[in-house]
Amino acid sequence: MPDEVVIYTKPGCPYCAAAKEDFTRKGVKFTEYDVTSDPAVKEEAIAKSGTAFVPVIVEDGNVTVGFGGS
Repeated sequence: MPDEVVIYTKPGCPYCAAAKEDFTRKGVKFTEYDVTSDPAVKEEAIAKSGTAFVPVIVEDGNVTVGFGGS
């Protein structure tokens, strides 16, 4: 299991909701940041991923954009 998971999300994003649900179902704790709540959070997500799409999932330093299920 990953040591640290961060998910950058925005309200109403079905892929964000699916990612959070999947991690919760697997018992993986994560920290969620809403990119619409703070411009600095949005810039951080873009800097990590190179894109403005969400979700941006960071697991132990590995960055994934989007969520397709597992």
